[in-house]
Amino acid sequence: MNVTGITGLDVGIIVIYLIIVALIGSFSGGKQKSLNDYFLGGSGVPWWAVAFSIVAAETSSLTFISLPGLAYIANLNFLQLTLGYLAARTIIALFFLPAYKEGKMATAYAFLEQRFGHRLRRYSSVVFLFTRIAADGVRLFATAIPLALIFKTTAFFQPWSNSEIYILSIIIIAAVSLIYTYTGGVKGVIWADVLQMTIYIGGALIALFLLWGQTPAQVDMQSKLQIFNFDFGTSMADFFRKPYTFLGAFIGGTFLSMASHGTDQLIVQRLLSTKSLRDSQKAIIASGILIMFQFILFMGVGLLLYKFFNGIAISNPAAPFHKPDEIFPYYIIHYLPVGIKGLIVAGLFAAAMSTLAGSMSSLSSSAMFDLYRPIFGKNKPAKNELFVSRVFTIVAGIILILVAFLFISMSHSVVEIALGIASITYGGLLGVFLLGLFFKRVTETGALVGFTAGIIAMLLVSLPPIIMGQPPYVHWTWFVLIGSTITIIVGNFFRKPTS
Repeated sequence: MNVTGITGLDVGIIVIYLIIVALIGSFSGGKQKSLNDYFLGGSGVPWWAVAFSIVAAETSSLTFISLPGLAYIANLNFLQLTLGYLAARTIIALFFLPAYKEGKMATAYAFLEQRFGHRLRRYSSVVFLFTRIAADGVRLFATAIPLALIFKTTAFFQPWSNSEIYILSIIIIAAVSLIYTYTGGVKGVIWADVLQMTIYIGGALIALFLLWGQTPAQVDMQSKLQIFNFDFGTSMADFFRKPYTFLGAFIGGTFLSMASHGTDQLIVQRLLSTKSLRDSQKAIIASGILIMFQFILFMGVGLLLYKFFNGIAISNPAAPFHKPDEIFPYYIIHYLPVGIKGLIVAGLFAAAMSTLAGSMSSLSSSAMFDLYRPIFGKNKPAKNELFVSRVFTIVAGIILILVAFLFISMSHSVVEIALGIASITYGGLLGVFLLGLFFKRVTETGALVGFTAGIIAMLLVSLPPIIMGQPPYVHWTWFVLIGSTITIIVGNFFRKPTS
C-alpha cells in the first residue's frame, strides 16, 4: 500500500504526543526545592526506570534513523559492538559505581577532584561540555530529518529552501525537549524517557511487522546477514583501518561504553539518581541487555527496508533517497497507512527527545556543580542556584540548536559521525578515570598532562585524513582505546615518590 505524504490525522497524533510528553515530563518532576531535586531527582528514582532512561538517552534518533540506514547500505557487523557494551557495563558496575555512590557525588567529575584536585575536575567538565555539545548537536540534526521530510510534503512549505525547513525542524524538536527539562528536572526527564522508550520500541515493532508483510521482492540477502567479521586484513595498518572487525568492534565497544556510561555525565547523572549502589548496578547491567535487543530490532528493520526497496543503491539517481539516514523516514512518510505513520514518527521523536532532554540536563548540571558552584561559592541561596541552573538549561538548548545547524549540509551516516566525535575525547576522559581508580601514585599534574596528550593524539589521528581527503589511519572504534592508553602511559611519568 503506497500512501503518499503526511495527513492531518498523522500530524494530530504527533502534536498530541509532543504535548503529552511535555506535560508528563513537567509534572512528574514534582516541585524542586534544591539542586539535588533538580539534577538528581532526590536520589530516589527506581532502578528499572533508570535502566529504561539510560537506554532511551543513548538510543536517541540515531538508532531509529541511522541503524536501519547502516544495515541497508552494509550488513550486521555493527551488532558486534553490543558485546563490548555489555562487558563495559559490568566493569562500570564493579569498579566505577562504588566510587561514585559511596562518595555521594553529584557528577562523575567530582570523583576526579576527590582523587586528584579541583583543576582536573574543571578541566574534565569543560571537555565533557564541548564533547556533549558536538555529539548531541549531530543527534539534534538527525531528529530534524523526518520532520523536515514531512514539511517538504506540505504545500505551505513548498517555497521554503531545504536549509530553512531544516532550521525550523531543529528549533521545534529542541523547544519541546527544553520545556520539560526546564520544568521537570532530571526526574521529569527520566519518567518522560520511560514513556518515550515504550513508544519508540512499539513504533519500531509495528514497522517491522508491516515491512515483513510488504516485502515480496526476491533480493539476495546473504551478504547482509553477516554479524561477525573475522577478516583482520593483510597488515597491521590494514587491521586497524578495517571497519567493524570482531576485535575492533568488541574492544572498541567496551572502551567506548566504559567512557560514555562510566565518565559521561549524561549517563552518570541518571545512575546517581537511584536509591542505592545496588540499584545503580542493576540499572546499568539491565540497560546493556536492553540495548542489544534494540540494536537487533532496528537493524532488522534496515534489512527489510533493503528488501522492500529491491536493494536500490543510494548512489543511484533513480533512488528516492540519497542519504542512509533518509531511508527509514522516507518509508514511514510514503508507505505506511494513515495514523500508523503518525504513531511511528511520534516514536522517532520520542527516541530523539529523550537524549536531547538528558543532554540539556547533564550539561547544565556539570556547568553548575563542576564550574559555577566551586568558582562562585557554595553558599548561595537554594532559589538562586535553581534559577542559575535553569538558565544553564536554556543556554544548553540554544547552543545545541546552533551546533545542529552546522550539520545541515552533511551527507554521511549520522550515527558514525556522532560516535566518532565522542570517541576523540572519550579516550582521554576514560584514561584519567582509570588513573584515578587503579594508579594511586599518579599526581594531578600527571593526570592533566596525560589527559591532554590523549586528546591531542586523537586529534592528530582523526583530523588529518579528513582534511586531506584520505582514508582514516585507524577506524573510530579504536579511538577510545588509543586515547586512554596514551593518557595512562603519559600520566604514569608523573608519580608520587614511594614512601
